Amino acid sequence: MKFEIRPYHPSDLFSLYKICLLTGNSGKDATDIYEDPELLGHFYAAPYAVLEPDVCFVATNNGKPCGYMIGTKDSQKFYEQCEKEWFPVLRKRYPLSEEGVDSMDEKIIKRIHAGHIVKPELKDYPAHLHIDLLPETQGQGIGRKIMEVFISRLKELNVPALHLEVGKANPGAIKFYEKIGFYKIHEYEYSIAFGVKLK
Repeated sequence: MKFEIRPYHPSDLFSLYKICLLTGNSGKDATDIYEDPELLGHFYAAPYAVLEPDVCFVATNNGKPCGYMIGTKDSQKFYEQCEKEWFPVLRKRYPLSEEGVDSMDEKIIKRIHAGHIVKPELKDYPAHLHIDLLPETQGQGIGRKIMEVFISRLKELNVPALHLEVGKANPGAIKFYEKIGFYKIHEYEYSIAFGVKLK
């Protein structure tokens, strides 16, 4: 195995969708949970790569994508861009179902229709990220390395602080973020927001 980390390239987009699904159940495979295999990627992966590729990075194993670090320099501006350029088409493609439908697909469709807002407690941490790594990368130090590359890029761009959210059902990820210097900003019902100051 030969692991490398490189900037995102448009040809990686399909791989991002695939990795997002294969890690979409608190780090485990979500293929059997969603009827539409593209839904998770539409919300959690593709808009970052399409709208803000300059802060997206891909981990490869012998040249094949096996993980990614995607994010935004400025959450508010990114969310505004999603409203203009990303969500309108998806909202037409995925109309809301009738009340009472509560499938996993419908939960993501509701998020697409609701859009994003910057939570007040996270306003001092304008950048945010999503990291997803396939099991083959575990124990290789890839998570730490790709995080270092991402943070270095944010520092080059004079971004003051960074946040992320992780599900409470993913204790391995929580431990990882604490180990590399992130600290708890806020605890929600199902997730925890971590942050780090960059300057």
